[in-house]
Amino acid sequence: MTPLTRTELDGLLDGAARAWLDDALAEAASHAAARTTAGAPPSPPSRIPPWEVRFAAAGRCCSPEHADAVRTLLLHEARADLKTLTRLYRQGAAAERRAVLLSLPRLVDSSAALPLVDDALRTNDTRLLTAALGPYAAAHLDSHSWRQAVLKCLFTGVPLDHVHQLAVRARGDAELARMLTDYAAERTAAGRPVPPDVHRALALAEED
Repeated sequence: MTPLTRTELDGLLDGAARAWLDDALAEAASHAAARTTAGAPPSPPSRIPPWEVRFAAAGRCCSPEHADAVRTLLLHEARADLKTLTRLYRQGAAAERRAVLLSLPRLVDSSAALPLVDDALRTNDTRLLTAALGPYAAAHLDSHSWRQAVLKCLFTGVPLDHVHQLAVRARGDAELARMLTDYAAERTAAGRPVPPDVHRALALAEED
């Protein structure tokens, strides 16, 4: 899933929300510039940067429907580092955590943010699971964790269409095929239907 761009947002937000977003992005850009300016004094540790206050308020000011896009834009404009992303994730509500997860592919090049993905995958919040299994997880999750994530989607009803690069990572994965076969057998033995996504993923895993 790809959050809306600024241009797309401008076509959806009303005038007050667009003005709020203009100010929020300006604050985020100012924060990023101050961090990279030689000799710029650090913010007092007790003071929350204004853009982070905006980050938390995005759903109220731009509607919950567009909050993901607004928050990811703010994170990118602020050039949020891993420390900031981790703090916003740990301290934030589910909607804020989701935005952090969605921002990872653009802001973190290494596997250093995997603890955030792992945390999301331990929850039963389907929106967090969906956000966690985007391009960042596809690039950095190890095989064991990725297989467990696929099974978690099946357990919680998250469509496998949300698993980025499913076809690439599942193809020819004999261990995943075994896990899916066992899962299907358990459901059949319990008299429960086997979700179509199981057959789809199994077909991929059994490909040469």
